[in-house]
Amino acid sequence: MDDALERLAAYGPDLRNGLTNHAPMAVEALCAMGRPDAVGPWVERYSRGMLPRPAARQRIGCDDWRTALGQEYRFADWSALFEEELRGEPWRDGLARWVGRLAPGICAAATHGVIRVGHAARGRAESDTAPRRRELADALAYWAATYQELPTGAGTTDRSMRPHDAINQVPIVPPDRRRFSGTIVSSLEALDDSPEFVPVIDMLDVSGDPPGLVSELAEVFARVYLANTHDVLTAIVFIHGVTSVTALGNLLPHLDDATARTAVRFAWQAGCGLYATFGSRPTPAEAVDPPREDVATLVDMAIAHGDEHVIKFTEACLQHHAVTRSPAFLAAARHAADVLPRA
Repeated sequence: MDDALERLAAYGPDLRNGLTNHAPMAVEALCAMGRPDAVGPWVERYSRGMLPRPAARQRIGCDDWRTALGQEYRFADWSALFEEELRGEPWRDGLARWVGRLAPGICAAATHGVIRVGHAARGRAESDTAPRRRELADALAYWAATYQELPTGAGTTDRSMRPHDAINQVPIVPPDRRRFSGTIVSSLEALDDSPEFVPVIDMLDVSGDPPGLVSELAEVFARVYLANTHDVLTAIVFIHGVTSVTALGNLLPHLDDATARTAVRFAWQAGCGLYATFGSRPTPAEAVDPPREDVATLVDMAIAHGDEHVIKFTEACLQHHAVTRSPAFLAAARHAADVLPRA
């Protein structure tokens, strides 16, 4: 992984096609699935679509960082700040502080910010090397530079529910009120004009064990995926509902209890934002049939497929399946390999 991250350090967070650079995330996911042998060939192919790393512009200070939130052109400035912040104290302390600050913007870049941080933190926790330190700074920088909040009301509902019940109370934006201008972000921005979405964040009961809650959320959003995916766009949208809460799960070991519960609420809100703006069907209550393929075969299939979303989604689904044994995760991973085009 370190060799790949060294190579990727020369590139920025965006691709030539205008989409997000998934390379650091996919590299870590491949290693997490026990397939470091697949990293080199995958990076070789994927790097052809990456853009050079942008230059730094102006220093972001510890006292004026709020004004730089959401300024995508300042990615390199943010990275410099995080390199300094994480070097000056135990890195887990700095990570926890910044996750708390950035949590209201978990939907940033269609949740790619928190996803990248989750992969980077898990990689650094495994081995504290220079490439992994730089990648964590870059990951946090991407989250901060693309920061976006969804409409939130304080105490707007007096009923909090478990994820499987709460998801069925999320209001779906009618098709004639949806605004999609080519990006998932554009659809999430339109929620600012949907006052019925405001109470969503308060629907979730976060009193339980945070890791258990993350697993519950992941299964709910895997079921949302299975119920609502019908083409490439919806597959990518609903994959992020699962991978974003999975990324938060990877961050939980570094967070205090209050920060963890707050972050879970915002991860729930972000997944619901994807559901509200692209969904059309409620999650099925019936059992989900598992695919014929076993776990090892699903890993091989994801690598052979080559798409970055299939790789990351497979890793996230298998991670949760190992804990919950829910066949919904295996079914969702298998489904994505059929819907998304091979790389």
